Amino acid sequence: MLERYSKYQALEIDSPSPRVLRITFNKPATLNSLDEDGHRELTYIWRDIDEDPEVSVAILTGKGRAFSAGGDFGMIEKMIDDHKVRARTWKEARDLVYNIINCSKPIVSAINGAAVGAGLVAGLLADISIAGKSARIVDGHTRLGVAAGDSAVINWPLLCGMAKAKYHLLLCEPMNGEEAERIGMVSLCVADEELQDRALAIAEKLRDSAPAATRWTKYALNNWYRMAGPSFDASTALEMLGFTTPEAVEGVKSHREKRAPKFDLDSPL
Repeated sequence: MLERYSKYQALEIDSPSPRVLRITFNKPATLNSLDEDGHRELTYIWRDIDEDPEVSVAILTGKGRAFSAGGDFGMIEKMIDDHKVRARTWKEARDLVYNIINCSKPIVSAINGAAVGAGLVAGLLADISIAGKSARIVDGHTRLGVAAGDSAVINWPLLCGMAKAKYHLLLCEPMNGEEAERIGMVSLCVADEELQDRALAIAEKLRDSAPAATRWTKYALNNWYRMAGPSFDASTALEMLGFTTPEAVEGVKSHREKRAPKFDLDSPL
């Protein structure tokens, strides 16, 4: 089963149980941040999973003390400086969301520690999302100086309601696993030491369920996301537009210098 996935080098792939494929973010030294290769692999692996007759369910998790810290600053700086990188990333950002939505196989996420950016996109779009109590979920876009793109517009209002979505997206307020479960951002919250075992148990239960019934139920429910497609497409376009502005330059610089950003408050917009 694993030979099909040998081309994926930025992600660790294994099979903890028959017909269960596990994808692990594996850069613990950088809190599992994603470079250009990692972002591309995370975007397109779902197509392989969808077409793989030997896989019934996928698990997504992170190695070490984080789920994923999102795109690394090197990748973000290239997006600011290079139109071609920005355009390619915009396409990948859209494809990532739609590939997960359209993947027929159930996906289980085990969210451990920090969860940001593209990793968080996959974690929250998973069909069953499980967070450890110490998870730290945050959408950092406006702190970075760009609009909240990724998947926030397509699923956050559905998961936790518009009021909570705006609170967390506009202010970049983090939430732990217990708060995420309380407001509906994740399916379950469990003790950190139980996270991986619970994810595998749920994956095995999904594996043993009626395949067509399970996959068709997922397909039908995900039409709620498909209806939000135009709003999502606009949000990713506005996010990429943001990477052409001084706000993104200051956002990245302030992150690197570990200080609060100083944005120009006299924006004409």
